[in-house]
Amino acid sequence: MTIPVGPAAFAKDRIEAAAAQLGLVLPHQEQWDFLQSLTSQDLQAAPGSGKTSLISLKLALLAQGWASPTRGVCVLSHTNTAKDEIASRLMEAPAGQRLLHYPHFIGTIQSFVNTFIALPAVRAKGVEVQIVDDAAYAAAALRMLEGRHEYRTLRSTLDRRWEGRNLVARARFVREGPELSVVPAIGTLPFAPDTPSGRQFIALKRRLAWNGIYRFDDMFAIAERHLADHPDIALAVSQRFPFVLLDEMQDTSAVQEKLLDTVFASSGSVVQRVGDVNQRIFADDAKNEMASRSFPMPGATELSVSRRFGSSIANLASELTVQRRQRIDGVGPQGTIALLLFEEGSVAEVVPAFERLAAEFVPEHLLLSNPPRVLGTRKKKGSSPKFPQSMACYVAGFAETPDPADELGRLLRATHTAQELWLAGEGHAAASTLWDTVRAVVRPSVETPLAPIGRLERDPRSAGGQVRALLVDMLTAPLDDEAAWMARVDRLVVTLSVLTGVHRSDLPRLDRVTEFKQQTSASNLRRGSAAVSSIAGTIQSAKGETHTATLIVDCLGRTGTRYDVKEAIALLAGQGELNRAPDTVKQAMQLIFVGATRPTHLLAFATLRQHAMTHLDVLKARGWSVRYVNAH
Repeated sequence: MTIPVGPAAFAKDRIEAAAAQLGLVLPHQEQWDFLQSLTSQDLQAAPGSGKTSLISLKLALLAQGWASPTRGVCVLSHTNTAKDEIASRLMEAPAGQRLLHYPHFIGTIQSFVNTFIALPAVRAKGVEVQIVDDAAYAAAALRMLEGRHEYRTLRSTLDRRWEGRNLVARARFVREGPELSVVPAIGTLPFAPDTPSGRQFIALKRRLAWNGIYRFDDMFAIAERHLADHPDIALAVSQRFPFVLLDEMQDTSAVQEKLLDTVFASSGSVVQRVGDVNQRIFADDAKNEMASRSFPMPGATELSVSRRFGSSIANLASELTVQRRQRIDGVGPQGTIALLLFEEGSVAEVVPAFERLAAEFVPEHLLLSNPPRVLGTRKKKGSSPKFPQSMACYVAGFAETPDPADELGRLLRATHTAQELWLAGEGHAAASTLWDTVRAVVRPSVETPLAPIGRLERDPRSAGGQVRALLVDMLTAPLDDEAAWMARVDRLVVTLSVLTGVHRSDLPRLDRVTEFKQQTSASNLRRGSAAVSSIAGTIQSAKGETHTATLIVDCLGRTGTRYDVKEAIALLAGQGELNRAPDTVKQAMQLIFVGATRPTHLLAFATLRQHAMTHLDVLKARGWSVRYVNAH
């Protein structure tokens, strides 16, 4: 397939000029190879290698030379955060802004599948989609299970099983042959499909689907079946997008990859896949249980030079590359690696000790603009008597803190995203993005889902008209005034109460999304001290970030038998080989790799003294700074 862009768009002088405009330098041939390639290829990029900047530059060059008014560039990522990052960088280049409009598409794989395949398929069946959201689906499913007499046998069966109702809350469609089957999220059902419970389980799922309520996974199954029934759709979509760029390819599930291959692989579209296979995050659910194994393909371009950190952290990270052994060359600041050793009675002093350590090794102006981070692989405590288990053991109240992906933190972030669409001239998409978020948050509290934005009344005196006016206000007003934001949220809650007939006290606490700090402080700023307050989070939530200083705290693995930092320290001290380690250890090390490649100046680990004492001589010989944390 011919890409509608002339070769002059990637001439050396144009690339240099565009790079200078974005403040980029291109000292490596691999960077030029990727930028100038107009054939399908993979790019394996080490942490801190400038992958996102390189993607933005390439897209800006494509936009500058793009010649078709009806065929576009398709840029796919896994999260709205990653998509927003790409869009914001394109906004910095005048030519890049063209990709934010038709005929181009920048979005998540989920939104791409929904927009071009799944939602049209559902609507073709006469179903009006109300919501596509896992949490809203779970609430609706449990409410239907509890409230309808025809599911009494299923309800009785599930109540006799531990977490039995989760089978209903997380039921999903999968394509089996020409039909969609209903299956649990993980494992198999405890009853046969042709039993009374089995028939009611299937009927409940299909009734929710007929009501327009779906899980994210459902959309992939629906799309897969629709493409099988109508192969001309894949051809039409691929003709629309002759150039496809897929970011963070390592997180693509086997289901997602199969679907994208159905659309693009045999069409002639140029597909360029970018990511770091060693940063693949292992998920707990079945969605990513069978992750893509095709990336990177043999002959992939490799960016192994990291400008984020120096050789010390680079050498450590290289030893923890699980999926594909890679020698990372660190040319950034020569950072420090430290080990904090504590006892159970001094665990509360671990974070303050780290903050003092950060003040010692990181310039204050850097810490003030980018506070130190405390990361762990596990958020909440389990039932094991072992200590410590999770982030909650180190940071008081952490388990009660809303995760950045939870509902209560979504509205403000959605407004930021919607405002970018509004500024790009995508008024309907902006309003829909914002309103659909409100619908998802409110859905668990109402019997009937809120109508899509197109069905809201327009009379300014009606509740629908007032919602429309309020959405425009939210899309156009600055978001840096907390008091003004709270006033808008209060108006929104009042209007939603009228629109739904549900008293405002029974609606979700929408005003809590006014929290402008979307991360949790690990400790309070101690006045009069040199320490800057740190921010706590999971390693999974910190993926893609750059920190000045990072502490990784020891957490108990899911099986309750191994500690992740303890295992990492042993491997780094030469005890055992990573390629021969059990799968549970490899999975833990992959997360440790992601956390360890965040900082520029200070990487610290924290573990119990007895977990590391036999390794101290080796670690000190490697240049590690070992500190003991004592109780006050």
